[in-house]
Amino acid sequence: MLSISNLSYYIGERILFESAQLHIKPKEKIGLIGLNGTGKTTLLRIINGEINPDSGEISKRNDCSIGYLNQDLLSFNSQESIVAVAMDAFKEAVEYEIKIEHILKQMESDYSDKLVHKLASLQEKYEAMGGYTLQSQAEEILEGVGFKTTDLHRPLSEFSGGWRMRVMLAKLLLENPSILMLDEPTNHLDLPSIQWVENYLKNYDGAVIIVSHDKFFLDNTISKIIEVNNYKLNSFAGNYSFYLGEKTLRDEIQKNAYLNQQQKIKQTEQFINRFRAKATKARQVQSRVKSLERMDKVEDVKSETESISFKFKFDQKSGRHVKRLENVSKTYGPIEVLQPTTAGVERGDKIALIGANGIGKSTLLRMIAGTEPHGGKIETGHNVITSFYAQHQIEALHLENEILDELKQAGTGKLEQELRMILGCFLFSGDDVFKKIKILSGGEKSRVALAKTLISEANFLLLDEPTNHLDIISVNILIQALQQYQGTFVLVSHDRYFISEVSNKIWFIEDQLIKEYPGTYKEFDTWQKSRINSKKDLAEQKKSNDSTVKKKKPLNSGSQSQNHLAQLKKKLEVIETEIEHIETEISQIEELMSDPEVYSNLDKLSTANQRYDNLKINLQTKNKDWEKLVEEIEELE
Repeated sequence: MLSISNLSYYIGERILFESAQLHIKPKEKIGLIGLNGTGKTTLLRIINGEINPDSGEISKRNDCSIGYLNQDLLSFNSQESIVAVAMDAFKEAVEYEIKIEHILKQMESDYSDKLVHKLASLQEKYEAMGGYTLQSQAEEILEGVGFKTTDLHRPLSEFSGGWRMRVMLAKLLLENPSILMLDEPTNHLDLPSIQWVENYLKNYDGAVIIVSHDKFFLDNTISKIIEVNNYKLNSFAGNYSFYLGEKTLRDEIQKNAYLNQQQKIKQTEQFINRFRAKATKARQVQSRVKSLERMDKVEDVKSETESISFKFKFDQKSGRHVKRLENVSKTYGPIEVLQPTTAGVERGDKIALIGANGIGKSTLLRMIAGTEPHGGKIETGHNVITSFYAQHQIEALHLENEILDELKQAGTGKLEQELRMILGCFLFSGDDVFKKIKILSGGEKSRVALAKTLISEANFLLLDEPTNHLDIISVNILIQALQQYQGTFVLVSHDRYFISEVSNKIWFIEDQLIKEYPGTYKEFDTWQKSRINSKKDLAEQKKSNDSTVKKKKPLNSGSQSQNHLAQLKKKLEVIETEIEHIETEISQIEELMSDPEVYSNLDKLSTANQRYDNLKINLQTKNKDWEKLVEEIEELE
């Protein structure tokens, strides 16, 4: 479908790709991974035609279309409704719909044969495109990615960037391109929407390329990994978990080859330095020098599972009861977010608050932090020191500060070397630490704010979507930090791998109440699936019981019952005769409407159409009556 050969691309003197190869087959589901800055997004832009490579060849089939979801779409805005924006995926069909509406308007005063034929032709083409079902498709996908039915006709401009991104994802899915490229799609989706997209992509008819830090999402959607490493594109068959196993083996081989080569280089250099001045060894020295110059250097392995070498600590230990929520409630005008509900946070709790967007998770975090007014009472325990990571923390960064100074001003007393080490874990290395906050991207500001939160020496953390804008390495670093964190935290996240690695309790909001599952995410997920299946079983059992009760409806005794049964059968015969007559007349009218004398005469065609529609409605009614009578007769027999 698409082939890349000998791809090379440079940014100044920095190499991103050198003689790289990639072949994408129809229906392949590919995860594109690699260290931050290795060129994953650049590769997507090259495939999309936005960037021209320095050398190499990209070839694709003539019928191969490409759809690309990228973070730039966050800024897209429109006054049109979100369903209209999504429907823009069907440009040709929408154009036909507009033409049809225009002709129907004309026909209010002009009944010419020309217009009738034109309308029939347009309607036929529109129907062939599936035009009459396109809006329902758009609505289904928009609701799948998290929109409520009542949102569908609201203007796009009323929604935040993350919600606009969902609209663009829906539009892209509706376009159904041959190659669908998604750059961090889960950043803007809640857990139910992520699971919906996973199921959609499993059955997607085209090829898919996904860049994501969400390991569970990759495992559930892809069957091949392309790793960007050492300026090449390395292919691994299997999902992300399979790749990790294979990667370990390959890295071990590469590491041994690197160490062996380094040893050989060291020995060669020692020989050169030792005998450089001896004329009798000049030829051998030159030979060794040339062999070093010709040597294909083996790169050292860059680990994607970096271990942190510092510990997040705090001086004061909190009391046993960290937070107590008693009959807390929250409303926004007429909208009830939380009914009076009670919950508690104990020292050592690692709580993940999960669920769909819009049910009040971030609101609840702000209530616990004391920044959101609410009903009821929230008590803070003894010696509790809170640090809150959320969007407003990003906005509170001092724009004129350099990154390193921003962390110094957090007041932790950590040495500069230790702060640099922490910043390195969040992808700020070397001179990057001297960048001013004001020139950073949104993702970079998020990482600075998260680093500030984690070094604050607080014994109680509140974290709202901390993994957004982090790559896989940074997520691993954050997991290690929270695993060895001795305090207490409540976090909101849709990253199931992250949650499963750090939490020991699950909170979820159901029926406007806080509910708790006292276990890991994996245990909760198993319990939740069992719970859903039990509800389905109960519903099916109730349906079966209702049906049994209906079937066991007591009969009238004796001749009364027999007379009633006979009357029903007589009615059934009458209706069957009527249905036959109607179907015969419908067939006759269909033949009549195909007669050139009729369909070329607007009055005759209109009369025939009206009679045809009435007969169809009558037939539908009679068929329903027939079905009811058959059910009644079956019950009595």
